[in-house]
Amino acid sequence: MENNKLGEQDFLVASISQLSISDSSSPPVVARFRSDSLQFDPDSNDLVQFDIGNCQLFKLGPYQSLCISEASETDKEKSYSRGITIQFRNEEESRAFHCAFEQWKKEVVVQAGSSLPNGIMSSSSTTSKFDEKIEASSAKMYFHYYGQLLHQQNMLQDYVRTGTYYAAVLENRVDFTDRVVVDVGAGSGILSLFAAQAGARHVYAVEASEMADYACKLIAGNPSLGERITVIKGKVEEVELPEKADILISEPMGTLLVNERMLESYIIARERFLVSNGKMFPTIGRIHMAPFSDEYLYVEIANKALFWQQQNYYGVNLTPLHGTAFQGYFSQPVVDAFDPRFLVAPAISHVIDFTSAKEEDLYEIDVPLRFVSSVGTRVHGLACWFDVLFNGSTVQRWLTTAPGAPTTHWYQLRCVLSQPIYVMPGQEITGQLRMVAHKAQSYTLHLTLSAKMWGPGADQGGILQTSSGRLDLKEPYYRMSQLQAYPVSQEQQPQQLLQAQDIQIQSHDEEGSDLLQQ
Repeated sequence: MENNKLGEQDFLVASISQLSISDSSSPPVVARFRSDSLQFDPDSNDLVQFDIGNCQLFKLGPYQSLCISEASETDKEKSYSRGITIQFRNEEESRAFHCAFEQWKKEVVVQAGSSLPNGIMSSSSTTSKFDEKIEASSAKMYFHYYGQLLHQQNMLQDYVRTGTYYAAVLENRVDFTDRVVVDVGAGSGILSLFAAQAGARHVYAVEASEMADYACKLIAGNPSLGERITVIKGKVEEVELPEKADILISEPMGTLLVNERMLESYIIARERFLVSNGKMFPTIGRIHMAPFSDEYLYVEIANKALFWQQQNYYGVNLTPLHGTAFQGYFSQPVVDAFDPRFLVAPAISHVIDFTSAKEEDLYEIDVPLRFVSSVGTRVHGLACWFDVLFNGSTVQRWLTTAPGAPTTHWYQLRCVLSQPIYVMPGQEITGQLRMVAHKAQSYTLHLTLSAKMWGPGADQGGILQTSSGRLDLKEPYYRMSQLQAYPVSQEQQPQQLLQAQDIQIQSHDEEGSDLLQQ
């Protein structure tokens, strides 16, 4: 058997005693997790050792536990179970020890290929649904990224995000009180702690990355809440839970809502764990889209390829690669915060109802586009953002990433076309945004925008201009500069620009319309 990847871990317990011995006044003992064993090393050097894969740990009280080793499976008649009681110095140390025991036991079982109850992932020769559709290299990088505290801190310090979740949960205590909650992709465990604050009977925090270990530690450090939270390390596609959930809570949103493809895991969790008519926080998501004009951004991207126009770069002609480089830069969606006045038409939206959508619905998303330009300008592409609704029984709360709203760590996204199109006020803009999922946990975006004839007789007219682009959502250009007041030199006058308050979000999806009335 390979060495356990957790290495070695020591705990100082107040004392241990054999069940047959009544005296529990022995001095403190070092409890050590090592490889596949749990060792208790008293000062008397009388080492007590248990096989982690063949023992169980039970709580007898806030500060006392019972460790039982089962009899040998090969000869139960001649071998006996044995046990010790463990006395902890305080409740926090007891919780930390139990959490570590579960993690070590899981590691041993995974290596041995056995199964464990209560959601602990088992080693299986069959490939999970997640593994079938996601490249192993992408999944490894993904879980490594979210297994680091600095990235969790970045999300926690997004106070729009964290504050909205907190308000949505605490303002809807009636949905959480005495309910079973599953936190899908729990990360640091912050949402699980929110659910416990709202009165949840029990929370199962499912997290596949190494962040599960940190979540265990954070939850153990909040014992009044943590006693109702169980951290389960594994993918929602693979783990098993001892009971169904009354409500799911998760933060599955990526850039453009769908990036990282965690929405699919959220829906799988609904199918596997949620009771009929159970609640989901968030409940629905909307992707909003509108054409935009930003001459500076367009020139900035185009100028990146000027490097490849050099005909004598250390004696080398680089121009054969200019065209490829030019298209490559325009294949990157731009992630930044922009002024909503750059939008040249009211936005439309595409709705995804998490309570009813199928996983397969997210493999390919087609959104027909139709806008009416409010200004005469050059259209440089399509601007996108999203929002999600927490449809609580008491309060319905939205989390938005819209331009002009307080900035989040998602910012907004713009698909810039290599060939702008010209429009006049009142001219119709049509097209399509097609999003196709790929195995690198993201999407390929196929965007087409066309300017139709305008003015008298336009109904009988055809397309004047068309521009298309293919972009990879996995490889964005993180511009993320601060909002700035652009000089009025982008072929637009201030009075021609749409005002922020003129941007109306229109839903072209009948499904979920009741939820969108606010």
